[in-house]
Amino acid sequence: MKHNLSHLDLDNIAWKQISPPERMPISDSEKLINDFLTSHKRWVIEGCYSDLLELVIPMASDVVFLNLPINECINNAKKRPWEQHKYESKEKQDANLKMLVDWISMYDTREDSFSKVAHLKLFDSFKGKKIMFSSMIGVHKR
Repeated sequence: MKHNLSHLDLDNIAWKQISPPERMPISDSEKLINDFLTSHKRWVIEGCYSDLLELVIPMASDVVFLNLPINECINNAKKRPWEQHKYESKEKQDANLKMLVDWISMYDTREDSFSKVAHLKLFDSFKGKKIMFSSMIGVHKR
């Protein structure tokens, strides 16, 4: 790894390993986050779960917000490679694509912990070093 950072994908600790998926209690996810932070001095945590990010942001030195246009996020979702740590096969991953595209398309209008409103609130309240990418080629600093 270029920067020698440990990586935590919040998708892996936000959901119970059952079908259909069900959100894990926040307290269970918090324990897993704390275990990760205890085990790693240099880290990056990624995910769109503002309720989980609120737990870790006090320990963060930097925040990067990928605030890309919805059409870019949808195109990205359509091109994503098989995420073997999340899906048994590429076909099972692609079976969720319509649901994912619909979910992404509502980003600006939702008011849940996955919404643009929640992400901006978290980003704006962070007092450390932060940067927002608002396009694939442009960067906006706050």
